[in-house]
Amino acid sequence: MTTVFVSTTPKPTTIPMTIHTTIVTKTATTAKLPLAVHKVRNVGSSNVHPAYSSVAAVASRQIQAVQGRIQNQGIQRQEPIATFRKPASSPANLAMETDLWKPGSSVFGTGFSSKEDLDPKPLEPVSQGNPSCKVDLSFLIDGSWSIGKRRFKIQKQFLKDVAQALDVGMAGPLMGIIQYGDDPSMEFNLKTFANSKDLNNAIEKILQKGGLSNVGKALSFVNKNFFEDSNGNRGGAPNVAIVLVDGWPTDKVEEASRLARESGINIFFVTIEGPGENEKQNVVEPNFVDKAVCRTNGYYAINVPSWFSLHKIVQPLVKRVCDTDRLVCSKTCLNSADIGFVIDGSSSVGTGNFRTVLQFVANISKEFEISDTDTRIGAVQYTYEQRLEFSFDKHVTKQDVLNAIKRINYWSGGTSTGAAINYAFEQLFSKSKPNKRKIMILITDGRSYDDVRGPASAAHQNGVIAYSVGIAWAAQDELEAIATNPDKEHSFFVDEFDSLYRFVPRIIQNICTEFNSQPRN
Repeated sequence: MTTVFVSTTPKPTTIPMTIHTTIVTKTATTAKLPLAVHKVRNVGSSNVHPAYSSVAAVASRQIQAVQGRIQNQGIQRQEPIATFRKPASSPANLAMETDLWKPGSSVFGTGFSSKEDLDPKPLEPVSQGNPSCKVDLSFLIDGSWSIGKRRFKIQKQFLKDVAQALDVGMAGPLMGIIQYGDDPSMEFNLKTFANSKDLNNAIEKILQKGGLSNVGKALSFVNKNFFEDSNGNRGGAPNVAIVLVDGWPTDKVEEASRLARESGINIFFVTIEGPGENEKQNVVEPNFVDKAVCRTNGYYAINVPSWFSLHKIVQPLVKRVCDTDRLVCSKTCLNSADIGFVIDGSSSVGTGNFRTVLQFVANISKEFEISDTDTRIGAVQYTYEQRLEFSFDKHVTKQDVLNAIKRINYWSGGTSTGAAINYAFEQLFSKSKPNKRKIMILITDGRSYDDVRGPASAAHQNGVIAYSVGIAWAAQDELEAIATNPDKEHSFFVDEFDSLYRFVPRIIQNICTEFNSQPRN
């Protein structure tokens, strides 16, 4: 059955009596009737109100010329209206007509009921997201055959509940989903949906892929592919991966998890119906949760005894994910330090070599993620005296730091390294942020005129990790005293200034190795 709507609203360019006719036919599966527009039943010409008889006659002639015999006539608003075509015998069709046809809803007889009915309804505002929970979140969902269709549906409902509780939006959390089985596949990334409503509609359409429960493969995929700028990763937002596991994984997760954590990904595990005592021998990797999560203190792991109680952890999980101060795995060796350079500006260095030292300082600095909330850089130059070139809070971008390093002027004078260490602690590291690792990199080309052991020991005791870099006439015993234990991993010596660049990758590697070896509790 075809329904025709005739609009009597004149176009701006026509004379007042011109009638604009719109004919639209669509199936019921692809269109919906807008609010305040009612489907019009068949009416004979004898039932048309006299005020509309001439309009209907003209409209009928115009429509017949285009489409043939017309069965329905009606009046439509200016915008096109999609109508439904269903067999007349369809019960759903009859029910729909009954529901839509209400007393007083006809446009014939008494005319339009009010001006408000003609005006379009304003759209409900779309949330921009919860700004106090700005995280980039990846859900790894279990699509293996072991989960079954019913539990897979419960899992999808859980995802929708979490998305709603998070309040997804560009100003708050963003969420993507990866389904794993034999292999992982990305259902959608961080930038695909910017509100909870659209996200939930997409979640409902996810189909189970089947296969094994290869969580290790999925975590490796997340680490290498998911948190990319092209997938919507925002950089300033912590990266979070929540892994849902039915029972236990069918592959090993430890190595993939370690690499993901070292990349700054906060890994949470939600295990449902874990292995019983008589099933533990079937688990590929014992204690797989502790080997995978960001920290082993219980904060990042939730065990749910039954799929039917999964809904109970929605709020606790959301609360943990949104507590960004506790997402400690967002901190990596490259974005969580206050690095203070202590630079020898004595007369023995010389202007040319001093510029080489500054290039060495710049080459180390540019390897780090620099901002007020990430790694910060400060610098002190010393001779007999000391000078603060710039503090940790002076420059908050990498380019600003590199420019500041270039502007350091060579001082010239004696060599009081011990006094310089004390000065660096007072002017730089005593003002370091509590959650930052304090790293001192001291560069000198000679023996100090004062004692270095006492000041170095005091710095170590106050949490400063010290690296010493000696050139030419630097004293090896002083370099080892300045360096944090084990001193062989924290002290370096080179004969010529031009060879300094060789130490850049070694120092960076040592800083990261030390950071990643910290206990996870």
